Amino acid sequence: MINKVGQLMLYVNNQDEAVHFWREKVGFQVITDENNGQGMRWIEIALTMEAETRIVLHDKSVIAKMEPELNLDTPSLMFFTDNLEKLYKDLSSKGVTVGEMVHMPSEKVFNFADSEENYFAVMEKNE
Repeated sequence: MINKVGQLMLYVNNQDEAVHFWREKVGFQVITDENNGQGMRWIEIALTMEAETRIVLHDKSVIAKMEPELNLDTPSLMFFTDNLEKLYKDLSSKGVTVGEMVHMPSEKVFNFADSEENYFAVMEKNE
């Protein structure tokens, strides 16, 4: 049985630019940055070194050549925060494109774009 989500694959056009965005603008850490010497590089990022769920940044063009039938579209990811207003201001101050804050009956949410204009959502979730 599946008992957790381990990795999310994010296919990007520029891995170095993507690493810069996720590390400098969003606050993720680089867990591993490996290259097999044959053009295949994978970069694993996460919120902390101990995080169970990680994002792997793959070069979209390399993967397209290896697996032409693979869907390389950006997945729809929802991140959680316990202080949405603070995160919104923080991302905005770092020049990140952020959407409007949407207030729903039981929650607030907004979208933000990475350096390749892929959009992700953030929801306030207090546990």
